[in-house]
Amino acid sequence: MLGVRSLFTLLFLVQLVFLVQSGERQDDENMHDFSDFQVGAKSDRTAKSNIRAEEKESEYWIKHAVHHVHHRVNCVKPNTKIAKNIILFLGDGMGVSTQTAARIYQGQLNGQNGEENSLFFETLPYSGVSKTYCVDAQVADSACTSTAYTNGVKASIGTMGLNAKVSIGDCKASKDSSTHTSSIVDWAIKAGKSTGVVTTTRITHASPGGNYAHIASRDWECDTDRPKGVDCEDIASQLINQYPGNKINVLLGGGRSKFTLQGNVGGGQRLDKDLLKSYADMRTKAKESYSIAKTVWDLEKVNASNTDYLLGLFAEGHMNYKLENHVYQPTLEEMTVKAIEILSKNKNGFYLFVEGGKIDMAHHSSQAKKALSETIEFDNAIKRAYNMTKHDETLIVVTADHSHTFTMAGYPERGTNILAKARYGGQDFQGEDKLPYLTLGYNNGPGGRTSEGQRRNVSGEKTDDDNYVFPSGINLKSETHGGEDVLVFATGPWAHILTGSFEQNFIPVAMSYAARIGPGNQGPLVSGESSLLLSGSQLQTLLMSLGMVVVCKLLKDT
Repeated sequence: MLGVRSLFTLLFLVQLVFLVQSGERQDDENMHDFSDFQVGAKSDRTAKSNIRAEEKESEYWIKHAVHHVHHRVNCVKPNTKIAKNIILFLGDGMGVSTQTAARIYQGQLNGQNGEENSLFFETLPYSGVSKTYCVDAQVADSACTSTAYTNGVKASIGTMGLNAKVSIGDCKASKDSSTHTSSIVDWAIKAGKSTGVVTTTRITHASPGGNYAHIASRDWECDTDRPKGVDCEDIASQLINQYPGNKINVLLGGGRSKFTLQGNVGGGQRLDKDLLKSYADMRTKAKESYSIAKTVWDLEKVNASNTDYLLGLFAEGHMNYKLENHVYQPTLEEMTVKAIEILSKNKNGFYLFVEGGKIDMAHHSSQAKKALSETIEFDNAIKRAYNMTKHDETLIVVTADHSHTFTMAGYPERGTNILAKARYGGQDFQGEDKLPYLTLGYNNGPGGRTSEGQRRNVSGEKTDDDNYVFPSGINLKSETHGGEDVLVFATGPWAHILTGSFEQNFIPVAMSYAARIGPGNQGPLVSGESSLLLSGSQLQTLLMSLGMVVVCKLLKDT
């Protein structure tokens, strides 16, 4: 028989197990409160009948998955040719949540529920994950990241085209040429390729600037942007006067004021010289065919067949959002088309950088609708470029430089308006404060709490307004970047090596390997019909089939 002490111990253990199990059940209930979804729940929520009947059948999803397996097995084959052309598409601030919400938004604009939709670039055959941190910062900015994905080197926050020996604002250290990094623009030019940079931001902004500038502060875009006592050459001047910027064939974007003198019509900012005049004088002296464009109509008039250099600056500052529909500015798609028309004339191929830069700016203002619209415009440019180029000789890479604190929250019903309140069965979800909340929001930003410290009541707010500021948890004048990894999509020669998880600086080196330029031109290709060099396995096969004499002869001749 059990003693009294043993009996109490047994009872204690039984009670402890009960408490642990009860706690686990309570924790699970706290994590996943689906009470309002249950059949017969007091809220009487009933889902809308907007789900196709076949989606409720098991066979539908199995067939869907099997089809995808067959596609991957039979249609996705690695291309190991040498890439003639490289196009890098950069969605500034296009984190995973932005991509997902834009996919749904695009689908809903086309009359779908949205969730089942795919952006064009999401259909590219290969994908990976890029780690975006700077050498000295856990959450990156667009300058250090541009150095990573165009130069192959991780850098200090706020700097471009320099290694991490230079910290932000250290002009003196940046004058040491040993700290300068070379970009894929330089690698392409030295390989005889044409080059281009296209953006919806100022052409001197952080993302495009990483292609050509060496600067200790991303803010030094023109001479009057530099603090007193700083004599480092500004970004705009480097673009026009220094290599490799002065060799870039196509430059399209905004930022005209960074190139023109103060007092100029439109609002120039420079004090030293008119860089547009310098550009024209340089091209004329070199007897190079060139055009300078200020409007979409100027761009349309450019004859690609007899134009080798094109500088298009379509706004004094950043270009306008797509939703603002300024008729005198070209779209990102239109700029991309013109760039490819000019660059594709080169028999040696080209490198083109295309940035959807206003995605990021919309997020900084917590204007989600604009961010999603810009993402769709970015996707349109990618699709157009894909359809204009030869798939077997053009490597297309799509990625982001960093993410944002942008989130999708709650358990909204399938097909719920992505810009509206989180709902299910026709009823709004509510917080503990009994106020509804939106599916989309931000961790921080200008859409924070009221002056009384209360959460905003979004009831009655026009959440689909183009300028609507979405709610955020922490009040800030400008929403911040997010530090999570971003996705990479690729198609074309050697796209298959851009898979898995990798550092962001791997991207340009992988692209250079595909084209056999820059650092990618070091060492033999491991496979590929364009290579004359043999891998170890190929040599072994040759040894077995042809014999040592033949192999030695082959090795001697190579």
